[in-house]
Amino acid sequence: MALHDSLIPLLGSGPDPEQLLHVRELPARDAIHEPWPDWAHPDVVSAYAGLGVVEPWRHQVQAASSAHAGQHTIIATGTASGKSLAYQLPTLDAIHRTALDDQVRLEPTGATALYLAPTKALAADQLAAVKSLQLPTVRAETYDGDTDPGARRWIRDHANLVLANPDMLHYGILPNHAWWARYFRRLRFVIVDEAHSYRGVFGSHVANLLRRLRRICSSYGADPVFIGASATAGEPEVSFGRLIGAPVTSVTEDCSPHGSTTIAFWEPQLTDLKGENGARERRTVVAETADLLANLVSARVRTIAFIKSRRGAETISSITKRLLEDVHPSLPGRIAAYRSGYLPEERRELEAKLRSGQLLGVSSTSALELGIDISGLDAVLVAGWPGTKASLYQQIGRAGRAGQDAVAAFVASDDPLDTYLVHHPETVFDVSVEATVFDPSNPYVLGPHLCAAAQELPLEAADLELFGPASAQLVDELTADGYLRRRPAGWFWTHAESAAAMVNLRADGGGPINIVESESGTLLGTMDSPQSHYQAHTGAVYVHQGTTYVVDELNEQDHCAMVTRSNPDYYTQARDVTQIEVLEEHRSADWGTVRASFGDVKVTTKVVSFQRKAFISNEIMGEEPLDLPARELFTKAVWFTVGEQDLTAAGLTAARIPGSLHAAEHAGIGLLPLVASSDRWDIGGVSTALHADTGKPTIFVYDGHPGGAGFAERGFEAARIWLSATRDAIQACECDSGCPSCVQSPKCGNKNNPLDKAGAVILLDALLQAAAVPVQEPVI
Repeated sequence: MALHDSLIPLLGSGPDPEQLLHVRELPARDAIHEPWPDWAHPDVVSAYAGLGVVEPWRHQVQAASSAHAGQHTIIATGTASGKSLAYQLPTLDAIHRTALDDQVRLEPTGATALYLAPTKALAADQLAAVKSLQLPTVRAETYDGDTDPGARRWIRDHANLVLANPDMLHYGILPNHAWWARYFRRLRFVIVDEAHSYRGVFGSHVANLLRRLRRICSSYGADPVFIGASATAGEPEVSFGRLIGAPVTSVTEDCSPHGSTTIAFWEPQLTDLKGENGARERRTVVAETADLLANLVSARVRTIAFIKSRRGAETISSITKRLLEDVHPSLPGRIAAYRSGYLPEERRELEAKLRSGQLLGVSSTSALELGIDISGLDAVLVAGWPGTKASLYQQIGRAGRAGQDAVAAFVASDDPLDTYLVHHPETVFDVSVEATVFDPSNPYVLGPHLCAAAQELPLEAADLELFGPASAQLVDELTADGYLRRRPAGWFWTHAESAAAMVNLRADGGGPINIVESESGTLLGTMDSPQSHYQAHTGAVYVHQGTTYVVDELNEQDHCAMVTRSNPDYYTQARDVTQIEVLEEHRSADWGTVRASFGDVKVTTKVVSFQRKAFISNEIMGEEPLDLPARELFTKAVWFTVGEQDLTAAGLTAARIPGSLHAAEHAGIGLLPLVASSDRWDIGGVSTALHADTGKPTIFVYDGHPGGAGFAERGFEAARIWLSATRDAIQACECDSGCPSCVQSPKCGNKNNPLDKAGAVILLDALLQAAAVPVQEPVI
């Protein structure tokens, strides 16, 4: 097969290696052009022509014209489809026209615009793109945490296109809106780039942040049009409408050209090493991806490898450099890691090297998944399922951005979902892209935003409609608790400190932990507080641009972790123990004697120890206890209860029930992202043969964020599909008694014991047989 002939030499040895389970070609696509719209100012059109854009694509014109006509608009098309032009055109047209009018007016009234991106790097990239148009009327500047304090006043007073991120809007702009009065009065457009990235709790925060923005704009007499740019997603107009709190028009037909992309589904081989349960270990996704990256870079193929974890990105980079030392001495220096937590100057340097081609290979977290212009890449490796099909397509779309044909490989990790997907590629290619999941009414998110809004401007009864029906009760509770005070003019914030400080957009509480080198006092980077018990505990291995450190001490009071440079031949993995308590059941469905429930729970988690594991083999080299405080999480969960007698009738003895429940719980957590746009690390689980609140054998799967994130609720709604896929994934796994590809979990606090793989299949069959019988409809 010609396709294999071109693909396999780049990825591995042999004409048809057994790791290659599936190959799919996304065909090339021709462009469909459309003339510039009549309303576009000739100067703006000429500016684009100066950059070689002679005629736009149809979807660009459709989205730009929709926004120009005053409709909130979302453009959801593929990577490198020119979404930037779709929102730049109406924005720059308005700024340019009104700036020209201002030249003959005594009182300037020129339009302004706000661009929001989830990362600083993306905003900086957009700034460079706007400035390349060389429109003298457009005064564009970034306004973020890296902006020089001396420049901030000039930006507030004079910039007409401000490029920021949600964090700066929350902490720096909205609380100080009076300083921005001139800017807000003239605000015509708000651009929300990479809108699909606002999901889960982060998405819930940003949704409320944008409602606060709309409220402030209204107070100054402005009603800006919101323009969203998103990767391909399910029902983008619904998701973006929920994000901004208003009806939206969508443009989804991609009319841009793209070369063909050959996609391989790749599963690492089983090794002779045995895991904790005696099952054979599969080669790690990190080691396998490093091999593939080294092969591609050796052939001078410009490649990016994506992986979800910071540690994974650093480790892939380090291993690849070692592998390339034997190929040519110049190659290791052309490999780098890229992730969040780096200092600003490091990020800028890496981005410049990537654009220039100085770097041949980079291993990155999703920080480079977003729309930073890094055209010219030939190949993409996706190490482990990125969480959603939208993210997968976004990542593989990074190759071939200059129109050339490209190669991409999805490399499966030892995870039930990865195993299921590489053996069922139709669930990726033949099923529509999932919708974005987030819940703006989450009280743990909405409450603090109502406080922040009240400090910005007193809350009035009419404002509560903007924040949704849950806000009225929350305002009453916040008033009763002393956070707000009711006066005739509305509800006021009652404290001297900033209400914005109650909100952490990207993590739950605690503030960032600074990673500091003990010997020199150098600040290496930062880490979110919730991660610190797992990744910055005493003895943890921390990697930064290929340099390895060991944590000497985690000081949560001073928000720092002191580290010392070292060169261990292992990585560390924390273990925890978890207890769960049912607080309230909101929804339920009875399947005979089986009950599926959804509601509020309290989860108590304590990190109790950490293991040292070998890099390549995952072999456990030792374990040490940790003395860290327990953390409580009030969240949402889905749970399934079944009578012990039903399990006995299905063929499970009492002795096998705990292991069967435990194995089914692990596999269910791994497969939940199939029906909810979650990540394994967004969710947790507990199983018990006799739970105190249900009185029966019970499996819980819960959202790992305060107040919930919508994932567990989606699991309840799609329970039959989810449980069926979980059973199929366990059955399809070729191991004998359970392995990380089916029922073992990388974060199990009980050392993956007990686990009963065969019993999990029996248990899930019993649940599915009960679910197949038409019984009581869900109670809502």
